[in-house]
Amino acid sequence: MFASWPGVETASAGLAPDAVEGVDADHIDWADVIFVMERAHQARLNRRFRDRLKGKRVICLDIPDDYGFMQPELVALLEKRVTPHLR
Repeated sequence: MFASWPGVETASAGLAPDAVEGVDADHIDWADVIFVMERAHQARLNRRFRDRLKGKRVICLDIPDDYGFMQPELVALLEKRVTPHLR
């Protein structure tokens, strides 16, 4: 969604075992800012990558992870909650 924003590089990865692309250490090392949808995701990320997250901004968007891929309601919430962090 945000890949076309000037000066923004994006990557997407998941924490679930069945994620198409799972989060790994390379993702964490590459990122300046990491967005998670739920507090449970933030806790899982912290458990798996605690040491690598030092100095990283991890932002919880407080969006329930029960939307379909690119569902219009999800897109609207992401635009509303992510955009202020990209300015």
